[in-house]
Amino acid sequence: MEKVNFTTVTEFIILGFPEFPELQIPLFFLFLLIYLIVLLGNLTMITIMCLDSHLHTPMYFFLSNLSFLDISCTSVTLPKLLDILLRKNHHVSMSRCFVQLYFYLSLNANEFLILSVMAYDRYVAICQPLCYHLIMNQKVCILLSVGTWIIGLLMPVFYFIFLLQLSFCGSNEINHFFCDFSALLKLSCTSTSAIQYVVYTLGVLMGVPCFTSTITSYVYIISNILRIRSTEGRHKAFSTCSSHLTVVILYYLTLISVYIRPPSMQLINQNKVITLLHNTLIPMFNPVIYSLKNKDVKNALGNIFH
Repeated sequence: MEKVNFTTVTEFIILGFPEFPELQIPLFFLFLLIYLIVLLGNLTMITIMCLDSHLHTPMYFFLSNLSFLDISCTSVTLPKLLDILLRKNHHVSMSRCFVQLYFYLSLNANEFLILSVMAYDRYVAICQPLCYHLIMNQKVCILLSVGTWIIGLLMPVFYFIFLLQLSFCGSNEINHFFCDFSALLKLSCTSTSAIQYVVYTLGVLMGVPCFTSTITSYVYIISNILRIRSTEGRHKAFSTCSSHLTVVILYYLTLISVYIRPPSMQLINQNKVITLLHNTLIPMFNPVIYSLKNKDVKNALGNIFH
């Protein structure tokens, strides 16, 4: 049989937000402001945790990891979006698109893992306070941190083994603000059932244990706090984990809104907005949440400014 010739795609066009042509410049300044706040807030958190010796504890060590991840995740997607909004530069080569997607998946997997590690850290601190420094010693903290980075870097490799086997021809328009994985699959000329199965399997293998461990940790934490007789003691115990719990709730709510809903309930523009909130507002609010609800961080900030 005679083969049908297709135009092979060598670059993609990221549409961004074409629904609002008159708001491109205002959106540019809005996202630029958000990006600067993310950089300033999280760099401030990392700086005070490095400078203040009182914050050289496992909790703040993992929090500095989270701040670095927030900066990295936002830096993977927002600069290209700002370029699209300001210079109308929608084009991106296939290789750069895949690199952006790789780091996006890797950093988000790492953040998923580090939140679970932080939940376990809070469980040990509240439920086993006498053994805390023995269990969460420096060696364990470093191993946990390195482990999350290794898993985060390796996980997208399995996606790309199948992704690189796909053929892209015809339309090359990605209806998103970055090289989104699901948007890329819709442009493929070949079957994506194998890669979708891999994505689902890896998501279950990593997501379910992380989610289960986080929920289990907080079940023990809350039950332990409720057994404390004094109101002041309960308040003090809860204040040590309330910031992390708030971040976990925000993180999982946006994640569930995008990836867990049935396909019939998913709208492209709605997913774009939720993903944008996940990639911008959570990294922007994390430093605020941790600084407002934490006396140690506020004291360290006061010491630095004085």
